[in-house]
Amino acid sequence: MTAYEARAIGPDALKELRTTDDAGLPCVPYTATEGGEPLRCCLRAARPGERIALVSYAPLRRWAAETWARPGAYDEQGPVFLHAEECEGPAGDRPGYPFSRAGALRTVRRYDADGRIVGGRLLEIPAEEERGFDEAMTEAFADPEVVLVHVRAVEYGCFHFEVRAG
Repeated sequence: MTAYEARAIGPDALKELRTTDDAGLPCVPYTATEGGEPLRCCLRAARPGERIALVSYAPLRRWAAETWARPGAYDEQGPVFLHAEECEGPAGDRPGYPFSRAGALRTVRRYDADGRIVGGRLLEIPAEEERGFDEAMTEAFADPEVVLVHVRAVEYGCFHFEVRAG
């Protein structure tokens, strides 16, 4: 069982993103042919035949709107996949961390209450994937300034999920 909760994109944000994304562009759904796209709405890979979309998402901006943080230049946006229509969200019995594959590289980026980066690290996911993520999160939240962690893919810089303190 994971020690930290990997959070998907919330339902209110998803509703907005399925119309207009965080770059101000319309959502353009398409049918997944082979599947495998990492869906940030339900934290699983897309299946062939599912209607999905690739949209621009600003995770720190949306968190800052909830918390009144002021991330300034750290407010960035990037591409994420999601279901084109409302989905069931993450499975409650999903084991481990999403999009976890031994040997894959992730950045674990740490933010303070103002939304500023206060550290980070590269994580090569070990064979014991859950243990590797748990250790990285424990290390991140050992710093009392850290209130939020973003996990991103190294290859494309894509946002995968967030973990919040407490």
